Amino acid sequence: MATDTLKSTTGASGAPGGLRRLLLDNGALTALIVLVVALSALSGDFLTTDNLLNIGVQAAVTAILAFGVTFVIVAAGIDLSVGSVAALSATVLAWSATQHGVPVALAVVLAVATGVAAGLVNGFLIAYGKLPPFIATLAMLSVGRGLSLVVSGGVPIPFPDSVSHLGDTLGDWLPVPVLVMIVMGLLAAFVLGRTYIGRSMYAIGGNEEAARLSGLRVKKQKLAIYALSGVFAAVAGIVLASRLSSAQPQAADGYELDAIAAVVIGGASLAGGTGKASGTLVGALILAVLRNGLNLLNVSAFWQQVVIGVVIALAVLLDTVRRKAGATPVTGGGGGDKGKQAATYGLAAVVTVAVVGATSFLHNGSSASSNPRMGLSLSTLNNPFFVQIRSGAQAEAKKLGVDLTVTDAQNDASQQANQLQNFTSSSLDAIIVNPVDSDAASNSVKAADKARIPVIAVDRGVNKADVDALVASDNIAGGEQAARTIAEKLGGKGRIVILQGQAGTSAARERAQGFAGGLRAYPGIKVVAQQPADFDRTKGLDVMSNLLQAHPDVQGVIAANDEMALGAIKALGSKAGTSVPVVGFDGTPDGLNAVKAGTLYASVAQQPTQLGRIAVDNALKASQGKKVERTVKVPVKVVTKDNVAGFSG
Repeated sequence: MATDTLKSTTGASGAPGGLRRLLLDNGALTALIVLVVALSALSGDFLTTDNLLNIGVQAAVTAILAFGVTFVIVAAGIDLSVGSVAALSATVLAWSATQHGVPVALAVVLAVATGVAAGLVNGFLIAYGKLPPFIATLAMLSVGRGLSLVVSGGVPIPFPDSVSHLGDTLGDWLPVPVLVMIVMGLLAAFVLGRTYIGRSMYAIGGNEEAARLSGLRVKKQKLAIYALSGVFAAVAGIVLASRLSSAQPQAADGYELDAIAAVVIGGASLAGGTGKASGTLVGALILAVLRNGLNLLNVSAFWQQVVIGVVIALAVLLDTVRRKAGATPVTGGGGGDKGKQAATYGLAAVVTVAVVGATSFLHNGSSASSNPRMGLSLSTLNNPFFVQIRSGAQAEAKKLGVDLTVTDAQNDASQQANQLQNFTSSSLDAIIVNPVDSDAASNSVKAADKARIPVIAVDRGVNKADVDALVASDNIAGGEQAARTIAEKLGGKGRIVILQGQAGTSAARERAQGFAGGLRAYPGIKVVAQQPADFDRTKGLDVMSNLLQAHPDVQGVIAANDEMALGAIKALGSKAGTSVPVVGFDGTPDGLNAVKAGTLYASVAQQPTQLGRIAVDNALKASQGKKVERTVKVPVKVVTKDNVAGFSG
């Protein structure tokens, strides 16, 4: 009778009971489902086939990296080098295939071998050198990034066409990156669950000393584990570069943190001994869903970081609750523990929806508006110049009745590609892009063109793709003016340093071309050093400080933007504005204040608010089918202490 009753109960609960157990035992999966439901309710653009495939593409690189990191974390290690190894592997492939004529198949093998070599070095330092995994892989992070810059010369290298097809779609619907992600996920699951080395990972992570005493060759296993992580990093790098059609020496910067977050969100413990490939995939999808959904909801780029951090914490909390409930002895209170667990899940779900929903309605009050919709993807908002472009664009959008979504790519070409894909899948009326890299933006612009969405480039052009208009300052003419200004200040003779912008951007190339052209007329001016400082004030300070050690007698500085110029002024100290004139570029508020103070001799001033305003104006015209000029050049002007009072940027 009892047996019959048990069968009856099991049959009655059936599938619903199994689903309930699945959700209670997988906190990350529950969190993912809650996010999908919440975002589907908040945005009509979210739950579409195109957008879901778009999310898969955006999750692919992080997931592939994270599968490799799963091996390491299960074995109670950590790998901070995977992002740099991914960039180095892709750079080796592009460098060998396009610049040295190596057959593409062999170039791919070299790229994977690069990942294996980096992993073996990590494993050797940890297993035989007794270095903590954090220190060993942190060192490889720096070495890998440095070698990537050395091999490429700091310039993006075009990817072989045959390998670039990894960024395409099969049958016009299945993205190849998603397919590669699935294959690598199945491989990771097989290694973890069906192989000797997979069982070794769990044994080492559970208790390394017990594993050693039981006869396991722990040191050799660690070599293999980190080598496997290197293989997955190399594959991720190749997939990422194929999406961008170029190997970027700065690609995948910070991706190691996303990979580790995906593994931990997926249920693995940093203490080792637990983790699985399916959980890692769910963790990567959570990150991709969040970023995609917050873009679609027009949440501020700054608030997005806050929301992502909160939801990640909630996802890990869910899994912690699950594990604690699972560790509770089976007693009469077991049902209560399950009830508390379910209640915690429900509370977390409510908080998740509240966080995402509140930020959505706070920053997107016009989601149901019939106004024209546009997206503006800026290379970074950590620079006053681009903040001014945003301000000009937002002011013009408000004036014209346009709903404008602004995103911050944080100087990451792949993150910008994701943002542009989100704009395209949302069927916006127009897209404005300020490319992180002029080559890397091409595939995303082509996708927008295919969807018949007008694209306007602002400040920097897009290579190998057609945009409806380019709104930019005349960077070449401005570079010539900067060179002429410093040369005349020095009387036609002197030793100068040039701080270059971010490699790969059209602005950096054009300004450098202008500097070189302008200095040809002054053979007495000698350029003793040219170094990139990536348009960043802190890097400008560091690079200039280093150059002063080798060239203490420098007599002048040209910087490709005001931020680097201000960093150089800090490094020069009392010399700035007295014995060493510094010329910047952009005419930002801080730059103009430095000109007034006399520490910055001159700035080739652009009009960034005008760039943003004109870009929106042209985007609206293009979306209405009106004719726009292919190139709109906004004048630049040399501003010195003599005329700064009358200048308005």
